[in-house]
Amino acid sequence: MHLLNVKFVTVILLLILLGVLYSYIFRAYRIVVSFEQKDKIPVDRPAPHADFRAHDSSLVVPDHLQYEQPSIVKGNDVVTVTPWLAPVVWEGTFNPVLLDSIYRPKNITIAATVFAVGKYIMFLRNFLETAEQHFFVGFRVHVYVFTDQPKEVPMVKMAAGRQLMVRSVPSSKRWQEISARRMEMIQTLIEEKLFKSTDYIFCLDVDSKFHGRWGTESLGRLVAVVHPGYYRDKRSRFPYERRPASRAYIAPEEGDFYYCGGAFGGLLQEVHLLTKTCRANFEADAQEDIEAAWQEESHLNRYMWTNKPSKVLSPEYLWQDFKAKNPEIQIIRFSGVVKNYAEIRPNV
Repeated sequence: MHLLNVKFVTVILLLILLGVLYSYIFRAYRIVVSFEQKDKIPVDRPAPHADFRAHDSSLVVPDHLQYEQPSIVKGNDVVTVTPWLAPVVWEGTFNPVLLDSIYRPKNITIAATVFAVGKYIMFLRNFLETAEQHFFVGFRVHVYVFTDQPKEVPMVKMAAGRQLMVRSVPSSKRWQEISARRMEMIQTLIEEKLFKSTDYIFCLDVDSKFHGRWGTESLGRLVAVVHPGYYRDKRSRFPYERRPASRAYIAPEEGDFYYCGGAFGGLLQEVHLLTKTCRANFEADAQEDIEAAWQEESHLNRYMWTNKPSKVLSPEYLWQDFKAKNPEIQIIRFSGVVKNYAEIRPNV
């Protein structure tokens, strides 16, 4: 009987020892696998900045994938979701009180960039004053004005938690150059100033004004605004860059919507990647003496054709004052003012 007890205890001890060894080997294997996986960062998409907050990955589609053209209108009704399941924001599709109550405890900071170079400085006061009335009211907002005339920036009273910062930039004899350099300047601003303190950023045209709420319903990973001049057109009529030699090229049978260069945004790290990519493509084109049809707007549209926006804002978010409202436009939130380009642009 004593011999049996000794054998039983020996078997138990052996089982315990094997269990310990198995646990140690399995744990070591998991650590090795973990390090191997960390080394396999995709080469076509840079790793996010260490100080950026982690969020869902982008919706990147294969280049030149062809499918039926989407639309944001259907007869007398509107479409509220894209084929890649991004919401299209229209009046009546969201509850502003609910959304604000969700985002306010997060203590987010929203940056807005605006360029007031040359005679475009005349539009800045109207932009800033209407932004105070309608743009993310009740949230922390930092507006960055890029201008070659810092002393002409108007003093506009801003609510608590809202600030105006001025960044000096050189003037230019060509409005196309001013337009083209915006991506570079926004990229630099993010890298030098914003990456530790800002959650979302929107890049807006100064020759515009706010008429209604622009708030938390517009927040998303990557946000685009459908251009009011082309949302009823066939994609073959969109003013994309049509020369295959350009990095902004989109073929006549490709494209989702024509997006505004005067209003886009999203999470800071996503807009950083967008501006960095568009800048690199623009500079590569320039080395080959190519300037895309609509400068940064052309490169923006090319980027968003492959990198699908996670939220699409309807033309309510950048209408044109010279256009009468179409039946589906219940409210105009932001619009480009009527102007004489021959008077405000250094070259036409």
